[in-house]
Formats: sequence, structure tokens, C-alpha cells
Amino acid sequence: MLMSEEDKTLLITQILRNYARRHRSVLHVLERNYNLMEPTLKELKIDKTKLSNVDKMLIGSYFTMEYSIEAAAYFNPSIVLSPDQSQIQEGESRIVLSFRAVGEGHLSSIVFRSGIIDKNLNIELDEVGILLEKPKHIKNHRYKKKDFLEKLVQLHKPEEEIYQVVENKLADTFIYDELVRYVKEIKLENELTPNGQILMQQMLWLASSHYDISYSLDTSISERVIFPISDTEKNGIEDARFVRYLNDKGKATYYATYTAYDGISILPKLLSTKDFVNFKIQPLNGNIKNKGSALFPRKINGKYAMLCRIDGENNYITYSESLTNWEEEVILISEPEYPWEFIQVGNCGSPLETEKGWLVITHSVGPMREYTLGAMLLDLKDPSKVIGKLKQPLLYATEVERNGYVPNVLYSCGQIIHNNHLILPYAYSDHESTYATICLDELLSSLLQDQESNKK
Repeated sequence: MLMSEEDKTLLITQILRNYARRHRSVLHVLERNYNLMEPTLKELKIDKTKLSNVDKMLIGSYFTMEYSIEAAAYFNPSIVLSPDQSQIQEGESRIVLSFRAVGEGHLSSIVFRSGIIDKNLNIELDEVGILLEKPKHIKNHRYKKKDFLEKLVQLHKPEEEIYQVVENKLADTFIYDELVRYVKEIKLENELTPNGQILMQQMLWLASSHYDISYSLDTSISERVIFPISDTEKNGIEDARFVRYLNDKGKATYYATYTAYDGISILPKLLSTKDFVNFKIQPLNGNIKNKGSALFPRKINGKYAMLCRIDGENNYITYSESLTNWEEEVILISEPEYPWEFIQVGNCGSPLETEKGWLVITHSVGPMREYTLGAMLLDLKDPSKVIGKLKQPLLYATEVERNGYVPNVLYSCGQIIHNNHLILPYAYSDHESTYATICLDELLSSLLQDQESNKK
């Protein structure tokens, strides 16, 4: 505030010269961050009506920093067919790849790439945009009291007395901003125990986890970044498993299950979109309490189905009438069979439907914390039945792939079938990503032969 007008003008000119070409609408960013500081200006008794636009932009700039979202790692890819299949040649498909990008402080976000896979299984990615874009619009969800209280009890078993206070205070429906007011009122009107204080935090944490986001249509998909927004994911959005889901009428919706991490707790969440422009995010309820859920691409016997890992060690399948509430689970294999899976096993994305069964790419953790990729086959009509499983890993890290951010790890979050081949994108050592192609007929034949061999 003590700077001369000349110095202010010179400084804002330098800022715009250095940053205008690095970001879309940098003035909007500075204005937004200035607005966040208005309460502080009020505390300092600064009359905001006397501030010029240059003053506001400079104040905003002092509370702005650049963040490189993928400086540390770019890994755990997932692949789906794009909603846009126009202008392609015979044997080609348009694809969308998602990745987990990690920057400073190990903060994870979801990023995208688009491209074409040709008849020879070569992938050519579209040109990558340089002006990264956060959502233009964020809309909070309206909660129903009954559903909210059920999820709250699952997360934190409250004392009866404070639970009754909360139940009486909440309206039948409410949004996040209204809940913030309810929590303030409860704190003022009651002497809360430590258990009650935790409950207040859990209420805000839970309510912030459900929202809608939208991006500008004039951005490329590679510029759209799903960056942590809610309190539940402030330390990262991890390992999104995308799937192209077809409803009973054959209409496609793209779903992704991912793990929200706040630095202490994890919360499984479901993302949905039809166009990769508008996204809906909501928490998963029920026994889905661990990482690594993966939705089947269609209903099974009239129910939604999902692979999951209830205990953090084994592969399960769960069914539900609802996409967000899961209670009915069955373990697929009750104990590890081979040395490379003695620590834990999990899925590497949504099952792929083939004539022989549901093809599932798996990951296993063995000695020296080595992650390898495997495969199993589930019955089409009853996917709780394992009808095939490889007796050897499908992929394991080469000498080059063993070195990286987290050594000795191969991991994938989703695959597709293209021209009778499995297209398997994977990351090595949480560092970089590549892809493998595998003849589908040979893989299915090996799965069924290995299963027959196990029976004998």
C-alpha cells in the first residue's frame, strides 16, 4: 500500500509479461485470489473501495503460486474408448488415457491425454496443450438427511446424545454451506466432548466430498486437470480406474472409481461423465473402505457389480442395486497361491467382457515389495466364480523399469480390447508410463489351460 503508483504499474506489467502466456486468463486468477483475501483487508481496516484494479491484481499476485502437477511422477494409466469416434480410418479407435500426476509434496491429481490407436496397435497421442485448466464451475451437492446420517455413522460411531443433537439440527435436505452453519450453531449451543468435536469435523469432511465440476469447451482434454477440491482429497486423488459403462439401452457413461486422501484417512469415490467436460463426484458408501475398486462395464443379473479389496489384501466382488451403496461382497480367492502374491493382490482396472469370460488384469505384491501384473478369468453369468488364472505373472519389471520414484512396481488402472488384442497401459516404478499389447486369443487360451492344469 506504500508503493508509488509508478512502481505498482511497473510491477503488474512485469507479472503479466512473465505469466500471461503461461496461463489462460491469468487476470481472472489474480482477481479470484484477491477476493479470497478480502476478509483480511477488512481486519486491517483497509477500505477496498479505494483500491484500484492494479492494487487488487497485485494483492492477488502475492497470494498466488504456480504448481507443477506432474513434476514428480506420471503414472498408473487407464484407457477407454473416446466418446468421439469421428474421422477415423478402418481398424482405428479414438482413445482417452487418464493418469495419476504427482507434483511437489506428493500431491496427486487426474490428468488426461487423447489420441488414436491404429490397426497395427500403435498409439499416436494428440498434441498436448500447455495452458492447464481448473474447473470453471463447481457446484455443491444437496444432501438428504437420512442418507447423510447413515454414511456418517459408518465413518464415525457417535455418542447417542450428540447424534440426537445433530439429527434434530439438520434439515431434511441441505447443501454444504448450510451444513457449515449447522456445525457452528451446534458448537455454540453445546459443550462437546472430544468425540463430539471429531464428529463435527467428520460432518464437514463428508459433506465436502460430493460436488459437480465443469470445464470450458474451448480447452483440450489434456488441459483439464481434476485437482483436489474437497477436504476429503486435499492430499491427493489417487489411481482413477475409468470404465465405459453401458446401460440397459446401450447408452454410455464413463465412470471412474478413485481414492480420496486427506493425509490421514481415505475415502473411495465415484466420478462420472459423458463428455469429459462435465463431471460428477460422489462418495462410495458401504463396505468399500479400501483402495482399488473397479466397476464392471454393465449390470450382472440386474445388479451393478464391482471388484474391490475389502480387507486390503484379497480380491472381492460386490453387488448392489445402487451405484453408490455397496454391502454384498464375496471373496474371489480365499488365500494366495503363488510366492509373488503372498503380501497382497488387487485388480488393475475394470473387467473386460470376452466370449470366454470376464478378463481381469490383476496386480500382486511379493518379496522385496515387487509388484507384478497377472490375469484371471471370471464366469460371464456368475463373476464370483474364477474359471481361469495365470500360473505365472503376465508382466514384471525389467531391469530398466525397476528404477524410479517407487522401485520395483508395475501398475495399471484400466485396459481395452482393440483388434483382438489386449491394450494394457501400465506405469513402472511410479515414474513413467508405457503400454503392452497381448494377443487376446493366446491370453485366454493360457488362462483356461492353466486352470485345467491346476485342477489336475
